[in-house]
Parts: sequence; C-alpha cells; structure tokens
Amino acid sequence: MSSNDTDPRDEKPQFVLPLVVRIERGAPPARTDALETAARAVLRLLTDERALGDGEWAAAVADWEDARIRKVVRRARGSEWRRAGELPGITVTGETAEVRVFPPVPLDGWPKELAKLQVSGTDLDDPEPPGPAPEGAAVLWTNPGLAMSAGKAMAQAGHGAQLLWWALDDAARAAWREAGFPLTVRTAPEAEWPALAASGLPVVRDAGFTEIAPGSATVVSAYPGVLSAAPGNLK
Repeated sequence: MSSNDTDPRDEKPQFVLPLVVRIERGAPPARTDALETAARAVLRLLTDERALGDGEWAAAVADWEDARIRKVVRRARGSEWRRAGELPGITVTGETAEVRVFPPVPLDGWPKELAKLQVSGTDLDDPEPPGPAPEGAAVLWTNPGLAMSAGKAMAQAGHGAQLLWWALDDAARAAWREAGFPLTVRTAPEAEWPALAASGLPVVRDAGFTEIAPGSATVVSAYPGVLSAAPGNLK
C-alpha cells in the first residue's frame, strides 16, 4: 500500500492474500456488493482465531503483514469455485456476492487450485445506483477519479477495511466485530474527494503494481463516531 520504491518491506519475503469471487455465467454479483463482501472477508480473516496467537494461519498472516500488504482477487465459477472451497479459507456471502478469502501465500507460491484462476474478467456493474450509506456502518469512500476493474477495487476495499481495523481502538473493534462488520462502499463526490483524502482518516495509497499509478489514493475509511471527520455532507 506504499509507493516508496525503497521501502524496507520490499527486502522481506513477499506474501499475498488471495481472494476469489464467484462469478457464474448469467448471474454475476453486483459490483458494490462484491466490494463490500471482499472487505468483510478481509476483516473476517484478520479476526479469525486461526490467524491469531498460535493459530495455524498466524505465522503466514504475520509474514504477510511484515512485507507489503498485497491482495489479489481472482474469479471462479462452477467446478473451479467448488475446488477453491475445498482449500482452507473463509467464505463470506453478501446480497448477491460470494467471496472466499484464504490465508496468505508466498507471492510465487499460490496453490494450484487458485493459481489457474483468472484475474481478468471481473468487470461487474451495479443494476441500480447504490443508495445512501446506512446509518451506523463504516464507510469506505473510493476515489471518483480512478477507473478500476471490480477485482482491483475489491482489493482496495479490502485494504481500506484493514487500515480502518488497525486504526480503531479496542472498544470500537469489539463493537464492530460483534455487529458483524457493517460497512458500505461508496464513491466519494468528486468535489469532496481532495478534502476527504486530506482529512486524516485512514487512506490507502496503492503501490502501483497494476492498473493505476504508484501512490494513488484509492480509498478513505471512516467509522461512525470514532473516525468520521468527513467533509461536507457525505451520505
């Protein structure tokens, strides 16, 4: 999430968090729901007992967090989705989307069941424009000036959720987790994005490996009553 080419994290072994979104022919998920489901999937993994303490995923998660925080979204359908579901991971279901998140793997060490899945082809749409952000939900504001595939945007939403989780205190974390991680993803109004990005809220800056320029601000995360210094009348 850093654009610094001399970042010391680059000297460490690189890991990636795999996410797979189910996209069946004729029944693709809505774009916003896919982004929100991916963000919740990241939070579910970070707080899973297997990723904490002496859990079986804990070492992999620690190694991943010590280097660059990479996430890659691939798509699957039919038998591909069923095979992916047989690997250790967590499946999170939204209104129309299903996303499975897996413990981090070495950058060049993907399981064969996931390595053959396609990254391209995740250009999803919303049948109807998303409504106002629900009351009480965390909001992941996306940059209105960046064109990203749904897969790329899902990874960025996951980054935003992760930065927000790190920024919250223990009480807010507990409340958010107990509520099931209510969150929403919305595109910020173009006129308000500069102030939002400079507001001091957690901001994702992409490393520029794919699709967008290094250092681009992609997502700003807000949490009601704790980290919510949003400009204007964002709703």
